[in-house]
Amino acid sequence: MKMLEMADAIRFRTMTTEELRATFLLSDLFQPGKIDLTYVDLDRTVIGSAVPTKEPLRLPTDDALKAKYFTERRELGILNIGGAGKVTVNGKAYELPKLDALYVGRGNEEVVFSSADAAQPAEFYLLSYPAHMDYPTQQIRSAEQQQTKLGSAATANERVITRIIHLEGTRSCQLVMGFTHLATGSVWNTLPAHTHARRSEIYMYFDVEPDQRVIHLMGPAKETRDIVIANKQVVVSPGWSIHAGVGTKNYTFCWGMGGENQVYSDMDALAIADLL
Repeated sequence: MKMLEMADAIRFRTMTTEELRATFLLSDLFQPGKIDLTYVDLDRTVIGSAVPTKEPLRLPTDDALKAKYFTERRELGILNIGGAGKVTVNGKAYELPKLDALYVGRGNEEVVFSSADAAQPAEFYLLSYPAHMDYPTQQIRSAEQQQTKLGSAATANERVITRIIHLEGTRSCQLVMGFTHLATGSVWNTLPAHTHARRSEIYMYFDVEPDQRVIHLMGPAKETRDIVIANKQVVVSPGWSIHAGVGTKNYTFCWGMGGENQVYSDMDALAIADLL
């Protein structure tokens, strides 16, 4: 398991492009036949991926967790962004086509990932936070979840938000998770921007075409910086940072949060004109 240590808002102001990318960006996930995990000291987040090909992959624990198994004291959100796959939790199998999800509660000793077709493998995105109580493992059919339409073509941010783990749906201890799909011709996400000091947020951009990019904006409102992001890369946003972006073409991104407040609308809004 890799370790990622966050910078604070003071150090952030003097960081080079290389330092920003090394500190806030994960760019080596979704490797065929592998599980990749990164422990982030911010909110004790674990970010990862599992891409099973011919053989199933079993979710390991790691010495950094000091746990007998991965979910001994943790909960886990799983979103499939690839081909059809299956996640087996303590012997019970859950079929996950693309964009379907699974919440795995605390106390499940065995989590195994497999693909229906090794030539078109499932690509499971993993997001985990510590858990203080048990919530049941639950399969989430994204097409059956409430979808919220926001923005407009006039401001190039027409988008649909699908919440998959949240207070009004699949419950968790602190994980909140969903994804946003931008319509054709729309490229801006999360504007007007906001922060929420009560929780950190993780963005994983996907369905970004190989020759396209997303310019992710982050930092305090008066000290914004950008990170250029390719397909299936992840950026970590501390509570003091905005999180917004613009693409060279439309795309989709998974957002996930953990912290002391699960209320989706708990955010400190910033006017576009206040950003520098």
